[in-house]
Amino acid sequence: MLESFIMGTGTEITMWHLAVCTAVSAGLGLCLAAVHSYKNTSSRSFLMTLILLPVIVQVVIMLVNGNLGAGVAVMGAFSLVRFRSMPGSAREITSVFTAMAIGLADGMGYLGAAAFLTAAAAGITVLFLTLPVREDRFLQKDLKITIPENLDYSGIFDDIFRQYTRNTQLVRVKTVNMGSLYELEYEVLLKEQSEEKKMLDEIRCRNGNLTVSCGRRAEREEML
Repeated sequence: MLESFIMGTGTEITMWHLAVCTAVSAGLGLCLAAVHSYKNTSSRSFLMTLILLPVIVQVVIMLVNGNLGAGVAVMGAFSLVRFRSMPGSAREITSVFTAMAIGLADGMGYLGAAAFLTAAAAGITVLFLTLPVREDRFLQKDLKITIPENLDYSGIFDDIFRQYTRNTQLVRVKTVNMGSLYELEYEVLLKEQSEEKKMLDEIRCRNGNLTVSCGRRAEREEML
């Protein structure tokens, strides 16, 4: 299974070798694109890249075929791509590196290793995404409270936050309405989603029934 299909780097590569390796690369790239789109939103162009990237890398590796100088030149060319592209999310970067590893294995003739890598990456990804994980992010809220200018906001809502939240942080204070009001912006982690309305009602009683807004915290995409 882990033997090279080309049977050594010194063996002359035929059209049969090229056709078989290209077909395997395209098939494995298609599988990788399908796994990447599982519970994820991706553009059509990025999915096409994941399909074609193994084929391109595989053909380049087969053309190098043991030539050290050509291999160094190819490595330098690929390194320039990173500086010509926009940064992607952690999952996108992982998929790109997986596609390149598949193309590298196919280009050297290790079709079984390429298939094993694809299956392992797909299995781990699907398993991780289907495992039940406690979603604390649904309890993370952005809370904005408007208070009169004559009201000291330092610790004014601390007792309410202790009762209804696990963690609270004041991130910004700004004046509104020509300086007659203050707007306090908090990041809070609720204890229970069902008690959100009770917390807002107690805050309204204390801030003179001025504007209070509470919403889901914007998700920050992880970058590499």
